[in-house]
Amino acid sequence: MRLGLAVGAAALVAACATPTGEVVLLPAQDGHRSVLAVKQGDREVLLDKPYAAATTTTQGPRAFESSPKEVEARFGRALAAQPARPQSFTLYFVEGGNELTEDSKRVFESVFPDIARHPVPDIVVIGHTDSVGTDAYNDRLSLQRADAIRNALIERGIPAEDIVAEGRGKRDPLVATAQGVSEARNRRVEIIVR
Repeated sequence: MRLGLAVGAAALVAACATPTGEVVLLPAQDGHRSVLAVKQGDREVLLDKPYAAATTTTQGPRAFESSPKEVEARFGRALAAQPARPQSFTLYFVEGGNELTEDSKRVFESVFPDIARHPVPDIVVIGHTDSVGTDAYNDRLSLQRADAIRNALIERGIPAEDIVAEGRGKRDPLVATAQGVSEARNRRVEIIVR
C-alpha cells in the first residue's frame, strides 16, 4: 500500500500537553489504496479510505469522516497552490542501441504537452538496460540512451539546463531476470517531469 496525500490545518504533534491538528486522507490520483496512521502519544487512528480524517484532542486522535466539499472549503487554496505532480514517461529501445521502438516514438511526443504545463520544468532522464552484457557495457549504453533522449528534448527546444541525464545500467530492472537474459521491458529510458 502507498501512503496517500493528507492535508492538515496544523502539524500533528505527539506527546504535547494540548496538541491540535487535523488530517484528511485524500483519494490517490493513481487509484491505489492509501492508508495513513495518525499517532498521538500511545494512541493511534488508522485512516484507510478517501476522506477519512482525524483530529487531535487532549485524549488522543479522534477519527471522523470529511467530504470533498469540506476539503475544498477548508483546504482548497492550499491544494491549488501545490506544484504539479511529477509525471513519468517510459520509452523502450530496440536491443543493443539507442533506437526507440515505434510505440515509444509516440510516447516521446506525448511528453511535450506535460513539459509545457510546468512554468519551470525539472526533467530527469534515466537510462536502463537489460542484463545482456557486462556491467561496463550496460553502464555506457544506459547513459548513451539517456543522453540521446536528453539531446532529442534539447533539439525540440527544451533548455539543456532543465534536463539531467543518468544511466543506471542493468541495476534497476523493471522485470527481474537471470544474468544474460534479453528483456525488452528493461531496455528503457524513464523521463520524469516535475
